[in-house]
Amino acid sequence: MRTSELLSVGEAAILLRSSRQHVLDLCSRGLLPYVTVGGTQHRVRRADVEALIRPALTREQLEQLWLHQAMAGKFVSNPDALLAAAAINLRRLRRLHPEGRAWEWLDRWQVVLDRGHEAVLDALTSSSEYAVELRSTSPFTGILSEVERRTVLTALAESRRDRARTMPQEKLERVLRAV
Repeated sequence: MRTSELLSVGEAAILLRSSRQHVLDLCSRGLLPYVTVGGTQHRVRRADVEALIRPALTREQLEQLWLHQAMAGKFVSNPDALLAAAAINLRRLRRLHPEGRAWEWLDRWQVVLDRGHEAVLDALTSSSEYAVELRSTSPFTGILSEVERRTVLTALAESRRDRARTMPQEKLERVLRAV
């Protein structure tokens, strides 16, 4: 499966088992990234649609996604330097993990790095299951400074707080009694 495959609004609606209007609403609210083709037609990445179908990412996976999205920003500004750093890290990780499950994912990273800029950006920013697994053994570790890393994680925490709902007092009391 190609995670960068673009789908029409109708195809996305079929995958989501929803209406075309619902997909357009997701796009307009910023919940489903899209590109405009031909001036009026929306196209969405298959991986982004599939991410809406699957259960939400765990906290750790969400942190990895945000950190890797920040790395993608740095990658866009200086791709050759980051590819070189990733290649060095990949060799170091291979020495640290000479066998086992991690080796398989390191091989997959090598394929991504060999495919070029677009494949790397897709791996860094996609919510697809494959990209989530891939990021767990990322050769891009250490690309962000500690200050940049803390800034990203603080922004993530603030975004989660913005979406948090307060628990009704009676429900809070029931939970506390149960504990």
